[in-house]
Amino acid sequence: MEKSSKIFVAGHRGLVGSALLRQLQKEGYTNLITCSRQELDLKNSAAVAKKFEEEKPEYIFLAAAKAGGIYANSRYPAEFIYENLQIQNSVLHQAYLHHVKKVMFLGSSCIYPKLCPQPIKEEFLLTGALEPSNEPYAVAKIAGIKTCQSYNRQYGTNFISVMPTNLYGINDNFHPENSHVVPALIRRFHEARTSNLREVTIWGTGSPRRELLFVDDLAEACLFLMNHYEESEIINVGSGIDLSIQELAGLINEIVGAGVRLVYDSSKPDGTPRKVLDVSRINRLGWSAPTSLRAGLKITYEWYRREYLKDAGL
Repeated sequence: MEKSSKIFVAGHRGLVGSALLRQLQKEGYTNLITCSRQELDLKNSAAVAKKFEEEKPEYIFLAAAKAGGIYANSRYPAEFIYENLQIQNSVLHQAYLHHVKKVMFLGSSCIYPKLCPQPIKEEFLLTGALEPSNEPYAVAKIAGIKTCQSYNRQYGTNFISVMPTNLYGINDNFHPENSHVVPALIRRFHEARTSNLREVTIWGTGSPRRELLFVDDLAEACLFLMNHYEESEIINVGSGIDLSIQELAGLINEIVGAGVRLVYDSSKPDGTPRKVLDVSRINRLGWSAPTSLRAGLKITYEWYRREYLKDAGL
């Protein structure tokens, strides 16, 4: 990509999209297209077609998606599959029709089978059953991958698909019910500290193991891949390091300064037992995650206190 290339960041207000925008601006890209949901409904194919005709983007980062944690996935399965299919179908088809030079489709590590061998290699896709709690979201993302590969094969497009591990960071969703594990724990421990509570309840047993990646590291990796990766095969992006939910909760408890006792509610689902990506492919290309988990969590908590609570009027 040239610094003056016309680049559309779809979903620029979300966790991933906002990090992409920061990284593009940091690296000197000046011709950036962004649209809020009010300005452009990406589920509306006619509206997307009109926007592409007006803007004629050269490159696209497709980060727009409906996403959430176990609770949200379980409660809104129809919304998760419908909205994600509509968004990606509208954008990818118009990218083909308008001869976009390159598109990056952002997937998710939840596309892999629930009981996948660890660490998870890219070729393990579609080798087993998915985790039931997020199956609608995962099916939509798998459809997006196959759409990219099919358009490349039939039409010669340059659509690449990136599979990030579990993400956290600036602009995360800290909703008490619909958030992922890191923002959910940050909120709970912060509220425990400010309310002088003695304990915090953690969903599940605390035994599942998760890999986590600071979202600004993902953004750096995405720009690296946009300039250095041309294959149809998916590529994993992660730290390659995992830890248990119990260890994660202990670390966040320490960073927030809550000092509370941890209680585990084993009646709640654990989800996939372990999920850590094999990131040897992107490492061989020359990229590895630069931010430690402790450093990333500190940045995220500082942003939560400084920006999120202020914006929420708390």
